[in-house]
Amino acid sequence: MNKVLFFAGSNSSKSINHQLVSFAATQLSNHQAEIIKLTDYKLPLFSEDIERNEGYSEALKNLNKKIQQFDAIVISVNEHNGMVSAYFKNVLDWLSRLDRKFLNDKKMLLLSTSNGKRGASAALEYTTKVLPRFGAAVVDSFSLPSFSKNFSRQEQAIIDDGQLTVFSKVLKQFEDQLSD
Repeated sequence: MNKVLFFAGSNSSKSINHQLVSFAATQLSNHQAEIIKLTDYKLPLFSEDIERNEGYSEALKNLNKKIQQFDAIVISVNEHNGMVSAYFKNVLDWLSRLDRKFLNDKKMLLLSTSNGKRGASAALEYTTKVLPRFGAAVVDSFSLPSFSKNFSRQEQAIIDDGQLTVFSKVLKQFEDQLSD
């Protein structure tokens, strides 16, 4: 049984990406899942001046320590203006300065969603390309378009049968990789 960490790359209190990643955690079988919120780890906007003058915060060290406790990670990334959010980019900047290979040997599943038809696919594409620089082994990815149409907030589940089928296949492939 592997330990899998789940979080969204968003700092919104009503994050649809947090809802998607939380749903994913409930669908994981045969592995231990834990969901966190990155907002519980307060990080200033990255600056070499802050890094040089103040060093690395306890919040950053605690986040890195949390990540290291897991065998695999599932992240749902949000998109702002066709790019990964500044918030999530800032988290990556700090983590990679503390430890360039902070994701070393972590198997990863990347998710994204938005209310648009592209489902934050540009942010997902960026994240899929950048995380291997930090040691991640990206197993697969899934983008859910039109969140409000394809996800029930009451049921906290994907309700479009076609999207659910694709999501389930991606999650199963990820789980199979964890078992190898």
